[in-house]
Amino acid sequence: MASTSHSVVSELVQPGEGRLGHAPGDHPPVPRSRVGVVLANLGTPDATDYWAMRRYLNEFLSDRRVVDYSRWLWQPLLQLVILSRRPFASGRAYRSIWNQALDESPLLTITREQTEKLAVRLEAAFGDRVVVDFCMRYGNPSTESVLRRLQARGCERILFFPLYPQYGSPTTATACDQAFRTLMALKWQPAIRTVPAYFAHPDYLEALAASVREAYDAATPRPEVLVASYHGVPKRYLEEGDPYYCHCRETTRLLQERLGLDDEAIETTFQSKFGPEEWVGPATVERVAELARQGRKHIAVVSPAFAADCVETLEEIQQEIRDAFLEAGGETFTYVPCLNAREDHVAALEAIARHELAGWL
Repeated sequence: MASTSHSVVSELVQPGEGRLGHAPGDHPPVPRSRVGVVLANLGTPDATDYWAMRRYLNEFLSDRRVVDYSRWLWQPLLQLVILSRRPFASGRAYRSIWNQALDESPLLTITREQTEKLAVRLEAAFGDRVVVDFCMRYGNPSTESVLRRLQARGCERILFFPLYPQYGSPTTATACDQAFRTLMALKWQPAIRTVPAYFAHPDYLEALAASVREAYDAATPRPEVLVASYHGVPKRYLEEGDPYYCHCRETTRLLQERLGLDDEAIETTFQSKFGPEEWVGPATVERVAELARQGRKHIAVVSPAFAADCVETLEEIQQEIRDAFLEAGGETFTYVPCLNAREDHVAALEAIARHELAGWL
């Protein structure tokens, strides 16, 4: 620190900011104290070419929360086999849904829109004392870059908000891990809170139910079965204490109550299986085909675990899973979009954030 014999200035400011204070004249500028809110989503490649996809998949599949096999076995397989082929297939999938106007993935577009709408709501309540931003666990904007940017803007307290209604080790936990890794490298750590699973929050459930009601009202004929499709995890995770499977089942039950559906009119399934071991089920792609063969010709699929439409919903559900249903004899397939930047969804995010910010703002 500079010697106190230096002259004292009355304000320490960043451009456009200011707070009265007293410090030596050569003290670095200090921004006004603020609270940050960070929406954290899974991630996105920067482009759809081979090398961009390889960088993204390497970061994703090297995460021990996602694939926890021995590094000595997994990394040679990943680097020499999987990453030599999978970027091509993943690139094709992303190209089929890519936001060409902005040259980015829909997940990035939607998460930015959610952030902008949440910022308007929180700033209306708290003014410029709160700063809202977003980050990605994999790809850009990185968690580290966003947390450092918020700290540079004076955020001495940060609410870290993983956009996963159901807690899962490969989603919520790894997002928080990355935030904590950033704190480990900071000389001055901001105080940080993390938002817990919110699958049972009434505002989230009402927004989810409203999205289904709207899809049903627009569908002709009315769907006979609502399939709630969640991203799958290995069955071993459930046995080792990960609550994700139970949170998913409970989400479906709570949604069923709000919609007033009979047991035969709603199901829980899981998608996106990867690797050789047993995963929780039933598998969405297999179950929708079975429903068609059983004579359930009109179904709807909703994805309660995804806060924003992404490759798993726009490509996997709307293409692969839809095709499986129709090829098995199904007739109408209704996809219920993710909650995305719906006003009732953003209102739910605001309610959750304000609850977790209690005592800070």
